[in-house]
Amino acid sequence: MEKKINVPIKNESVADLKIGDVISLTGNILTARDQAHKRILEEGAPRDIEGAAIFHAGPIIKEEGEDYKMVAIGPTTSMRMNPYQSDVIAMGAKIVIGKGGMDDSVREALVENEAVYVVATGGCAALYVDAVEEIESVDWLDLGMPEAIWNLKVKDFGPLIVAMDSKGNSLYD
Repeated sequence: MEKKINVPIKNESVADLKIGDVISLTGNILTARDQAHKRILEEGAPRDIEGAAIFHAGPIIKEEGEDYKMVAIGPTTSMRMNPYQSDVIAMGAKIVIGKGGMDDSVREALVENEAVYVVATGGCAALYVDAVEEIESVDWLDLGMPEAIWNLKVKDFGPLIVAMDSKGNSLYD
């Protein structure tokens, strides 16, 4: 049974989620790849990431005048964020979305900060885009569209599978 979670995480907790659980997210998620993670650590986050869900994704975006339209959004390989992810989790992120797993430093950060790593299925970019209701804003567009931080309003974004939980368990073991 799919568990529905509102993001950013405020009064809810992800501590009861365990590996193998299937979830969907409603609220706002932020995209961030390696260059955005690096800049978050160097300059601070451009917006509050307390309770955030951060999606390792480089979406395909179409400019329409001064507006943007989401064309496709799928996960990118999470291990590229290993050098930065633990510190970003310590800044308050509660859900990390990606593919392929992360290292033991991230596992430890998930436990220390009561957070989870969930996987999105690669190849489902067209499916996931249907859950994006609106692009609310973009930060650091100077990094390029795939590397910018996109603030997305989503409804029932998923299915996502808990791959690393806040108790130190991992589907990759």
